[in-house]
Amino acid sequence: MPQTPPFAAMFDSSSYTRNLYQSKEDNRGGLYYHDNNLLSGSLEALIQHLVPNVDYYPDNRIRKIAPKILQLLTEWTETFPYDFRDERMMRNLKELAQRIASGDEMYWKNVQQLLQNLIQKLAAVSQYEEVLAKINATSTDRLTVLKTKPQSIQRDIITVCNDPYALAQQLTHIELERLNYIGPEEFVQAFVQKDPLDNDKSCYGDRKKTRNLEAYVEWFNRLSYLVATEICMPVKKKHRARVIEYFIDVARECFNIGNFNSLMAIISGMNMSPVSRLKKTWAKVKTAKFDILEHQMDPSSNFYNYRTALRGAAQRSLTAHSNREKIVIPFFSLLIKDIYFLNEGCANRLPNGHVNFEKFWELAKQVSEFMMWKQVECPKILQYLLTVPVFSDDALYLASYESESPENHIEKDRWKTLRSALLGRV
Repeated sequence: MPQTPPFAAMFDSSSYTRNLYQSKEDNRGGLYYHDNNLLSGSLEALIQHLVPNVDYYPDNRIRKIAPKILQLLTEWTETFPYDFRDERMMRNLKELAQRIASGDEMYWKNVQQLLQNLIQKLAAVSQYEEVLAKINATSTDRLTVLKTKPQSIQRDIITVCNDPYALAQQLTHIELERLNYIGPEEFVQAFVQKDPLDNDKSCYGDRKKTRNLEAYVEWFNRLSYLVATEICMPVKKKHRARVIEYFIDVARECFNIGNFNSLMAIISGMNMSPVSRLKKTWAKVKTAKFDILEHQMDPSSNFYNYRTALRGAAQRSLTAHSNREKIVIPFFSLLIKDIYFLNEGCANRLPNGHVNFEKFWELAKQVSEFMMWKQVECPKILQYLLTVPVFSDDALYLASYESESPENHIEKDRWKTLRSALLGRV
């Protein structure tokens, strides 16, 4: 699968971590604040602060605190609906909702609406996952198709959509649709296998999955292989050069839209070895625009150029008047790595045993930004992008060698092996 660049130096958390351990002066009952933001505190003090008592609710009746509980459940089910795919969680929710709604018609209607909205969201997620499963089940290797269907009557990407801007829009819609089904819980599940505050205990939601997050990463890899397949497939050199220039224009439109994930997937596909070795083909390509795009996504200095462009797109999104201007789709693999290093590089507890809230605030900030960026609508999906077969690694190399002959003995030996294994030819 396409690999993103090494990331050992991408996230320098040393200065951030040092700030966490500086003393805080604003101490309220064992909880430490800075500018009225909770930074740290003992778990015991936090529990004491959050649990209702006679001072919070003098008559201590469920009806007195019902509005607060209902508000909490509403925000919980809207923001973290995937928590309730766990049967235990759903059962507990229904039991608590029943207690709140008993004897009060207004609460009963609100509770029913809450449960109905939650069930609809979970049903939509299940339907989406079924569609993904069907797409994966019907996927085939492009080489298999070539053996059974003459190449002359097969469609290619330019035949299906000859406008780079239109394809960039379609890619963006696929990105946004897949992003929309990634729950914030999945980020937690991706990194936290144990209770972050007690390493001896498993998380309550340990049976939850990260399938939608993983499907999005798989989409990045599919797009990279699709790009490489479309370039290596044409027999004629001028056609291959045309496809390369087409994808350069698509990548540029993705950058202009703010779709950095598709941009990086296209660059990754064009830099795969079976494509990059086609020197005679690349000699016919005007690469100035591609060089600029590669510079924008250059991994040096912790992706400085990309991060600068991302901040600009985020700022544009905040003041946007149209959906197109609101689009921000980050380079997802780097976002995941940033969150991973923040989680691993900063302690959950401070040296004094207090919970390190500043770390969790920063994690929440990154995930919240992502959740805000994905709430944008886009045009209809181009099915070709999702369903057309792509070459495997071996088939890509074979197509590359068939397009431009091997240059050394190692490549010649591999070519012979691939022809024998994949085509049954010597």
